[in-house]
Amino acid sequence: MRAATFFDGEGWRDGIIDLVDGRMLLREESPASDLRFSGLPRLDGVIVGGFTDHHVHLQLVDHTLLHASALGGVVDLGANPAVVAALSAKMRGAENTCENSDGARNASADPCGAKNASESTFSGAFLTPHGTTTPHGTTTPHPTTHPIAVEFAGAFLTPVGGYPSDRDWAPEGSFREIADAAAAEHAVAEMADAGASCIKVASNADAGPVFTDDLFRAIVDTASARGLPVVAHAQGSGEAQRAARLGATRLAHAPFTERLDDDEIVAQAASVAWASTLAIHDADSAERVTAVDNVRRFHASGGTVLYGTDMGNGPTPVGLKPNELAALRDAGITGTALLRALAPQDPRDAASTLLRLPGTDADPALARPLTSADLKA
Repeated sequence: MRAATFFDGEGWRDGIIDLVDGRMLLREESPASDLRFSGLPRLDGVIVGGFTDHHVHLQLVDHTLLHASALGGVVDLGANPAVVAALSAKMRGAENTCENSDGARNASADPCGAKNASESTFSGAFLTPHGTTTPHGTTTPHPTTHPIAVEFAGAFLTPVGGYPSDRDWAPEGSFREIADAAAAEHAVAEMADAGASCIKVASNADAGPVFTDDLFRAIVDTASARGLPVVAHAQGSGEAQRAARLGATRLAHAPFTERLDDDEIVAQAASVAWASTLAIHDADSAERVTAVDNVRRFHASGGTVLYGTDMGNGPTPVGLKPNELAALRDAGITGTALLRALAPQDPRDAASTLLRLPGTDADPALARPLTSADLKA
């Protein structure tokens, strides 16, 4: 048992972490005000829940690697609905079988998603073969795995001939070409019945046709009737503004086609959240500069920025992406604001992934899953 400081999604609080029936559980408790815990040793570092990537494509990556990462949840924004629904159920049910209550690795078939223990890797952050030195110069504990909460949109809804219907990377069944309101109603119902938590609309004027205003609104209205928000891939001149005006409540990418003026930024901040995806652009590209500038002003205006990487778009790490974190800091999102963008799970929830950070101001890329060995140090 250890006293601990933890992040509750908004700020830092006091708690106690204990090992119960082989599981580490955190409860909100102030050791300073409860004599039962007087003198309880304090955990070195702080606790946060598993982070969330709000834009991934699980069919385009080795999703098994996520179970040893600092991510506790993902939002898939474009996949075959039957495939991603099955993945969602499977990944939520994954058990932490890499470690027993003594912190030792089980000798049974490898549950970490790697071919063997020496290949268990958390791409882009800290988790390497146990007992070795990481890129950050620290020694890792035994690897652990944890369930991943998967929300998904199902298939892209796109106009006939629209993006990404002509892309080789788009898996079979990952898009639906919508010609009219009846087709929209059918597609939304299909995604809802598959378990979707949102609807993904492609509005990429740089890569083909986009929906008329009337058909876009019809999709929004149909989705709303099923309790599903619309997430838009808005690309091309004026598309980010149009998507927001027509009822999308989230953009899958921070706008990068053009610099939004200050009035447009304020309007978007009041009604739309942005998944960041800043690091999909080359470091010195005009698109990156534009996107970072838009995010900086959007955040300053009170807009909701959500950590998202478009995982699967190119050779992205399967796990937390340090380049995305660095880009968010470039946009002025730091400290607790950066943690909020990562939407960590509530560590008081018994189902959440528990992560350990060196301190309250530490780079989230330094987070690693908490192990029972941490309670013995």
